[in-house]
Amino acid sequence: MASNHFTTITLPRTINYAAVRRFRVFSQSNIDTLLTRRKCSPFLQGSLLSGNKDDWRAVPDIWKSSADKYGDKVALLDPYHDPPSAITYKQLEQAILDFAEGLRVIGVRPGEKLALFADNSCRWLVADQGMMACGAINVVRGSRSSVEELLHIYNHSESVALAVDGPEMFNWIAETFYSKSSMRFIILLWGEKSGLSVISEDNKDVQIFSFMEVIDLGRESRKTWSDSHEASQQYVYEAINSEDIATLVYSSGTTGNPKGVVLTHQNLLHQIKNLWEIVPAEVGDRFLSMLPPWHAYERACEYFIFTCGVEQVYTTVRNLKDDLKRYQPHYLISVPLVFETLYSGIQKQISTSSLVRKLVALTFIKVSLAYMEYRRIYEGKCLTRNTKQPSIIHSMLDWLWASIIASILFPIHLLAKKLVYSKIHSAIGISKAGISGGGSLPLQVDKFFEAIGVKVQNGYGLTETSPVIAARRPRCNVIGSVGHPVQHTEFKVVDSETDEVLPPGSKGILKVRGPPVMKGYFKNPLATNQALDKDGWLNTGDLGWIVPHHSTGRSRNSSGVVVVDGRAKDTIVLSTEGENVEPAELEEAAMRSSIIQQIVVVGQDKRRLGAIIVPNREEVLKVARELSVIDSISSDVSEEKVMNIIYKELKTWMSESPFQIGPILLVNEPFTIDNGLITPTMKIQRDRVVAKYKEQIENLYK
Repeated sequence: MASNHFTTITLPRTINYAAVRRFRVFSQSNIDTLLTRRKCSPFLQGSLLSGNKDDWRAVPDIWKSSADKYGDKVALLDPYHDPPSAITYKQLEQAILDFAEGLRVIGVRPGEKLALFADNSCRWLVADQGMMACGAINVVRGSRSSVEELLHIYNHSESVALAVDGPEMFNWIAETFYSKSSMRFIILLWGEKSGLSVISEDNKDVQIFSFMEVIDLGRESRKTWSDSHEASQQYVYEAINSEDIATLVYSSGTTGNPKGVVLTHQNLLHQIKNLWEIVPAEVGDRFLSMLPPWHAYERACEYFIFTCGVEQVYTTVRNLKDDLKRYQPHYLISVPLVFETLYSGIQKQISTSSLVRKLVALTFIKVSLAYMEYRRIYEGKCLTRNTKQPSIIHSMLDWLWASIIASILFPIHLLAKKLVYSKIHSAIGISKAGISGGGSLPLQVDKFFEAIGVKVQNGYGLTETSPVIAARRPRCNVIGSVGHPVQHTEFKVVDSETDEVLPPGSKGILKVRGPPVMKGYFKNPLATNQALDKDGWLNTGDLGWIVPHHSTGRSRNSSGVVVVDGRAKDTIVLSTEGENVEPAELEEAAMRSSIIQQIVVVGQDKRRLGAIIVPNREEVLKVARELSVIDSISSDVSEEKVMNIIYKELKTWMSESPFQIGPILLVNEPFTIDNGLITPTMKIQRDRVVAKYKEQIENLYK
């Protein structure tokens, strides 16, 4: 892999500095006096300010600390962009400073909003931090959103300019943006301007810069004012305040237009300073990064890990499997879907092994699952909603019984680690922990990785909370929960009807308060007032409960952990006596079946539940042959037979639920980002799925 860094990358380019100067005159008309005021990140650029600035007050301040501590260590590997890049901490700091200054040169003023519509890469990070470092507010989104959604975000946020992934994305959105928005300039993070479509005469005034042009402009300007006392005296620098807005993140909600979440530097710094309890990363640890960088979870975690001197490798969904093996990461920070995919891949590999190997592997896994169950009992890491303390005698007998059974199973578990699990570890790495967030982690996936010795820590948060507000710790990894609240963050559970605070163990609406909670929704006071009360409590919209305090028994080390138990607004109310059903619980149970690829439970105001199911055709074919529903050479299964197989699977996996699925609608088209049925953060857009199949759903109940 070629090793490049921003200060020495050579790309074929010609910068028309005269055009830049003309552009500056055009954009600065009648406001030259305002441009003498500049903002800077106080610790990162402390030399520009009077007084001693020795603490972090803005997110970009972290880069000076990291550059001073880890200077020549590699911070980023970006192997799949052209050119591939390997960037040290010192180079990263300088690139951010150059980009920030380049933005000032082309006329960006403090407090202006710049749209950053691009995907994960080293240049995204530099652009993001450069925008913040010059006092601008970035408005972030990925390239896979629709043109209409991007336009809505751009215009609603009052952005003045746009940075995009490259020529391909620019060409895709250009016509709409030129005709329906106002842009002062455009920046291409990757690629060359030669790849752009023909720009009409009407749009010639919108200057277009490549990433390297902005870097070069910034570097030249920084050199000028460092060499010339007079040049540096042209500006008055003010420090960015921790209460200043850092970014607008438009939530990828599953209903309606996305809302602009206002996050301050203080919100994000709280994450940076407190995630070490969850991820005790050390210098040289390697992380794989594949989530969208505008996703608040990925973003906050990236900022944090770079304060620890780690090495981050950018990967893609397509390359994840190979990169896990190639780079052997210590940590993988991702969403539940990725861990579900790894789980499914391992299960598939086992199921396609020889009969003997399959039997051995499944037996070992069954023993390990049992061992872990008993270990949780004697370690006191079980969940309970019961507030009554068990007696000391009962607790001791319970502990003794669980310890004896676990000690009997332990040698078999050790043998399994040596013969089976070690091969899985060598294929996926993740030697320290996988950190799951951004959605519900299915319990069977959670337990499986625990059984094979891959630590997965589940966390919880929202875009509105910057986002992490609870997570399992390495030494208190209570399966089935999202762990304890992060430092300085409070939780309470309230009744959905009366808003009365409920005691531990009672299920209700989760509310949270603390430093990571947003300022509000941009230009949406109604939504802000609905989400935030006068005392600063944010209504998460999630159902959950808090484990009661126990000093003895199975839950003695689980006291205070938070359990998230579905979305309040997703609740389905059946017409039979108004029964409330949490569809997420049923969907999670159904997804344990290998033949169900995706499922959405329906039934609002109906007598019984139904489901829209995307079957895994390959697995259906396999099961049909095993059950002799079709012969071994047949490659086609009728819809009636598929339906019967799925009903049997649902009955098996949902046997413990008081609710069962009635009518089923089979669909062949998977729910994807491209067809608008999944958000960019991999959450099914329930309302859109129901709307798309509205007629078919109604026909199910006739």
